[in-house]
Amino acid sequence: MTPPAPLSLPLPALVPGPLAAHEAGVAPATIRKWVQLGRLTAAGKAGRAQLFRLEDVFAAERDASRRAQRPPARAEPAPAPAPAPVPVRQAERPGRGAEPVPTSRPGGA
Repeated sequence: MTPPAPLSLPLPALVPGPLAAHEAGVAPATIRKWVQLGRLTAAGKAGRAQLFRLEDVFAAERDASRRAQRPPARAEPAPAPAPAPVPVRQAERPGRGAEPVPTSRPGGA
């Protein structure tokens, strides 16, 4: 009698970013952005190309679509900004005192 053959599980398919993007229905830039944001990690490399498990790409796409459907958090309105002070410049000649001089130009311009 021969020993039973070991169970062979299929290895996950590793695909390059552009193909992963095509399969998930997103742009290749989206795959790169998910990697940058830490929502997707490469499972390997082939030269300079990052390789991804399709299961991971689909999970990241599901997570992104859930984020898009989630209603935005209710934020309290920001307080109104304080009015800006009117700029004035001090007299530049000594002995003239410290009275402010308006910054508007003569002639109403």
